[in-house]
Amino acid sequence: MTRIFKITFLLLLVFEISNAQPVQITINATAEKRPVSPYIFGKNNVLPSTYLNNNSNADVTKANEAGVRLVRQGGGNNSTKYNWRQKLSSHPDWYNNVYANNWDAAAKNLTVKMPGVQGMWSFQLLGKVAANTQHNFPDWTYNGSKWWDGVHQNLAGGGAVNPAGGGKALREGNPDLYLKDWPADSTVGILYKWFGAGGLGYDTTWYRYWSMDNEPEIWSGTHDDVMKTQIPAEEFMQLYFKVAKAARAKFPGIKLSGPVPANEWQWYRYGSDGILYKGKKYCWLEFFILRIAEEEKETGIKLLDILDIHYYPSSSNAEQLVQFYRVFFDRNYVYPEANGVKTVNGGWDNNQNKEYIFGRCSDWLKKYMGDNHSVKFGVTECGLNTSNANVHASWYASTMGEFMKNGVEIFTPWSWPTGMWETLHLFSRYSHKNFIDATSTQETYVSAYPTLNENSDSMTIFLVNRHTTQTKDIQLDVRNFIIKNEPIYLYTLSKLPATETFVSRNQNALKRNQVDLPKYHISVQLEPLSVNAIVLKAATTSVKPVQSEKAGLNIFPNPSSGKINIEFFSDKNGSPVVIGLFNSNGQKLKTISGAHTFSGKNLIEFDLSVYLSGIYWITVRSDNFSETRKLILNQK
Repeated sequence: MTRIFKITFLLLLVFEISNAQPVQITINATAEKRPVSPYIFGKNNVLPSTYLNNNSNADVTKANEAGVRLVRQGGGNNSTKYNWRQKLSSHPDWYNNVYANNWDAAAKNLTVKMPGVQGMWSFQLLGKVAANTQHNFPDWTYNGSKWWDGVHQNLAGGGAVNPAGGGKALREGNPDLYLKDWPADSTVGILYKWFGAGGLGYDTTWYRYWSMDNEPEIWSGTHDDVMKTQIPAEEFMQLYFKVAKAARAKFPGIKLSGPVPANEWQWYRYGSDGILYKGKKYCWLEFFILRIAEEEKETGIKLLDILDIHYYPSSSNAEQLVQFYRVFFDRNYVYPEANGVKTVNGGWDNNQNKEYIFGRCSDWLKKYMGDNHSVKFGVTECGLNTSNANVHASWYASTMGEFMKNGVEIFTPWSWPTGMWETLHLFSRYSHKNFIDATSTQETYVSAYPTLNENSDSMTIFLVNRHTTQTKDIQLDVRNFIIKNEPIYLYTLSKLPATETFVSRNQNALKRNQVDLPKYHISVQLEPLSVNAIVLKAATTSVKPVQSEKAGLNIFPNPSSGKINIEFFSDKNGSPVVIGLFNSNGQKLKTISGAHTFSGKNLIEFDLSVYLSGIYWITVRSDNFSETRKLILNQK
């Protein structure tokens, strides 16, 4: 007998009983659903810059196993002077030496080895890029190419090393020997090479995100070989406008991200003072948004899709670090490292100690662009100053949860210590396409991040206990959900060691526990610094079969010239899958059977190279869903 009821969950993960008041968490399954961007499951620097072809790569394999959905491949500081014509990068953090770097190969590897994953590259706005490798500092001769604190000296181009270390060379190299001019038309020319007629033929579908360079407000430090003094903010905006307009003209569907400030101070400060504009001083991100709004209004050209920032806090205190996810949206959180925010109003205000940087940016976007501005948020670099895997996991899970809650579009942490792979795998594998709100009576330490599929018949609730020492009793009340009479599973990450544990979907630290369902509740506890997920299924309430998520079946590339990838979501492990190919007249041409589903996202390759060009239909059936998609074959 199926009943409609409230579910009370006590998550029993340890045998130690806590005497603290239980944490009350409430979820309404009929609450407003907000889409979750798959591109918050992202990572930097996954793809090698040599063609893999039929070869494998450990980093790519692990990224696929963990469920990476976006790869940011520009390379941080090394992207600013990248020359796509000669496939060279100048490395400002290594003497400015110039090395080979083939973005063409990395981009090809993306679609060949990571089908269905989105890529992100960057444009060069500085105006200078690598020209040759003939004037590198001989680092191997000097010290066997070992790192020391003199690697930031400007030695490429004939500089004289300062053996005392530090960032200042005895004689700086001549950048004209290893760099060349690079105007806006040159930097966006890569779009023609990749996507234009007679080019490489890459599919724009998988290369939509392009960063407007990297950390420009500190170029007089990172790229001081060519920028001794920081250019004014307005001068940078003019560089930005030229490149953004040229890129939009060549690729209308592009997603432009900027301005990519380096850290909390640079969110507010471009240079040492506020930005004076039309008689008023502004902080950096407010000025940036204002100028984008003005230029868009004047030209009618969209110049910003993703407001993108970087974040590198310095604290190593675990109790502080697990709370740092709150700097983005929490308007009540007093940030212990508040610094740049004290200049938010143009001057210095020591009373300013609450960041909510994306909250502030949201206010500025509405102020200058209106409520329907359509700009999303992104964090493309960040890292914590700790080696504790459980702190990393708790912070990362909390940040992804907040980003799901608030509609952040892209998230690609730069630092990737132990705990990150495990957490990414848990979220990417079990999350659904929509977020619904939850309340917690101890939000400081315990949060719930529920995701729901389109049909509202499958729910995953991510639960994070950020307390560093206390086990937390949880009472979870899920309303307006008809639970299916089958075992409930709890997935847990806790007590992670210092060494990496994630190998693959089937070899990792994730613990799965079957939780007995009495009449109306489950009793368990959450360990300190643990990341957990409960997967719930709804009972069928009519003769209509349980469907997979709307648009959960994806076929790519489509149109195709041969092999295709079939990606779909399943609620079950071990269910048989039958794939059918039909022509435009409805005649069945081929059937593939024998495969079985994983719980979560599934990927199957289908070779259609023997079929003629035309329109076909692909049907995927399992015991809990059936979906059909149109396929266009363009055989070469």
